[in-house]
Amino acid sequence: MINRNLIRIRVVQLVYSWYQNTNKDLRNAEKELLFGLQKSYDLYYYLLLLMIEVTKAYENRVETKRNKFLPTEEDINPNTHLLENKFILQLSENKQLLKYLTDRPLSWDDNDAFVKNLLDTILESEIYKSYSLIPSPTYDQDREFWRKTFKQIIYGNENLDDLLEDECIYWNDDIEIVQSFVLKTIKRFSEAKGSDQPLLPMFKDQEDKSYALKLLHDTILNEKKYRDLIDTHTDKWDFERIALMDLIIMQVALAEIFTFESIPTSVSLNEYIEIAKSYSTPKSSTFINGILAAIVQKIKNENIIFKN
Repeated sequence: MINRNLIRIRVVQLVYSWYQNTNKDLRNAEKELLFGLQKSYDLYYYLLLLMIEVTKAYENRVETKRNKFLPTEEDINPNTHLLENKFILQLSENKQLLKYLTDRPLSWDDNDAFVKNLLDTILESEIYKSYSLIPSPTYDQDREFWRKTFKQIIYGNENLDDLLEDECIYWNDDIEIVQSFVLKTIKRFSEAKGSDQPLLPMFKDQEDKSYALKLLHDTILNEKKYRDLIDTHTDKWDFERIALMDLIIMQVALAEIFTFESIPTSVSLNEYIEIAKSYSTPKSSTFINGILAAIVQKIKNENIIFKN
């Protein structure tokens, strides 16, 4: 689930912090990187849990209305599609989810008001109105209801984004990426797999975890080599006046280009230019693109081998 785009962002942020810190310890930096990625994985489970919590909030509301002194007919016989939703029942019994929540407890209890407001938004939506009219929903219709709800109501929800950013500093840059993986997970659910339905692993494979650590190591340990290359290609600029974030983005990009031959150079360039658009000045992406392109061209022309 932790893809390389998220890893790149984490490494850029961590290297930036590295140069702001007087106590430079590579072991601590490694731990911080893995801790931050673990928090990203926590967010994945936190968002899966949100759908279950919304269902519980509806269940509590139904029970409260049924127990009123003078309940209406609707209070006594509410629409139970949400309560009987086969996808949510399967998710709530998922073995991988339950184990993760046992090992790393996560809770929406402190955000009960948000959950209730989200429930209101869902119940007022056209998605729910259409769903509530289905006489007896199938598993696929139950799952499709939550896929649409997550995509159209939860994904990109500004109140949710603000809440998550306040909840954990590591989630500021993860929200959109992780939400896309939750949608992917919903689509993959199969009734036949029951509680054994696999959720996404933290890393696709051991190679991605190794990629994260190696990228961090090479960026820091080969600082002089990469900065010399950048300096050589910024003759029209005062090297000391280059924005620190721009310098770090180029340094991490060069570490990837020189260290990971299996990643096409064009992919690396595009990814770090996109990072510059989000994390540096408005003109940074153009500046970084020009410098990195010149360095890459020099590498190709001179067939430079630049490995440890």
